[in-house]
Formats: sequence, C-alpha cells, structure tokens
Amino acid sequence: MKQKKLFVTGISTDVGKTVASAILVEALQADYWKPVQAGDLHYSDTHKVQELISNNQSIFYPNSYALNTPMSPHESARLDGVEIQLDQIKEPTTDNHLIIEGAGGLLVPLNDSDTILDLIQSDYKVVVVSRHYLGSINHTLLTIKLLREKGFEVVLIYSGDEHKSTELIIEKMTGVEVIGRIEDEPYFDKNVIKEYAQKFRSKL
Repeated sequence: MKQKKLFVTGISTDVGKTVASAILVEALQADYWKPVQAGDLHYSDTHKVQELISNNQSIFYPNSYALNTPMSPHESARLDGVEIQLDQIKEPTTDNHLIIEGAGGLLVPLNDSDTILDLIQSDYKVVVVSRHYLGSINHTLLTIKLLREKGFEVVLIYSGDEHKSTELIIEKMTGVEVIGRIEDEPYFDKNVIKEYAQKFRSKL
C-alpha cells in the first residue's frame, strides 16, 4: 500500500474542513491528526471526526498543542502561557494513510514567525476546502496559488450549495482537480459520511 498523506486546509474558518476530513478518513480508512486545536477541547475536531466515521481501522492521534481559547493559535497559546514551536509538532508514525487537519487558512499564525503553511510537509497532498461567500474566489485563488508556488500538489473540495459562476472561474484560472462537493446537508452522521466517502474514494 502506497501511503497517502492529505493535509486539509480551508480558504477561511468554518468552511467545512472537519466534515471533509471525516469523509477522507472514512474513504481511506486513514488515521487522523490535528496538530493544533484552539478551543472546544471537550468536543474538539478530533472528537467530531471520531463520531462521524464507521470503520474500526482509523487511529486518532493527540494534538501537539491543545489550546483553551477559540482564537488564532498564536494568541490562544499566549493566553495559555505557551509558545508554539514547530519542532514540538511531530507527525505521528504510522504505516496507514494519514489525514492531517489544519486550523483556519494557510497564513493563520502559530507564533511570531510561523503559520499553518509551515506544518505542510513536502510529501503531503493538500486538500483545499472552498465554500462560496463574497470574497471566496479571491481566497480560493490565493490559497491555491501559494500552495503551488511552494510546490505542493493541490486538489479542491467544495462545501455548500453550488455556485456555478464562482466555481467555473476558479477552475478556469487554476485547472485544479475537484474531488467533489459536500452539500449543505440537514445533518451529518456516520451514514451520510459513509455515502460521501464512497463518492470521493476513487478521486483520492
């Protein structure tokens, strides 16, 4: 089995990264790791993904930094009296596929000099989650452009209702491969995640 490592980032916050991560975990029966969690420690993104998957192969690794306040990690860390250091963020060792979930967008600060982008390793494929809102074309194009300038392979997942003109221009200007769309479902549970996993699997 050729190991796949997919880093899930968003064009902004609250665009659907965690649901996308759960679908990818289920599709590949992959392990999951969120290096930095800021806030909601009692019901973190790791807890949410665990709740949404059905397979019993996936292993969930602890956050390298679990911060108490739902803010940018650099400030959340400051409030906790710690400083995030990249050398303390070590990818877990596994032979399985691995889904890594970022926090917010690429340039969210971790400290005074490092951002989420600095967590992305050269062997990761990056899954960008894009959701339509005023300004989302710019945010999507900037995200893809920066990742490609850094040499990463990039694919896209749309989250939410279709917006044809937005998606058409993004795809024309980038030529990015689209894995699929996660609709605005009334709810997400194991069955819904499993259905999306089956749809997306062949594109991964």
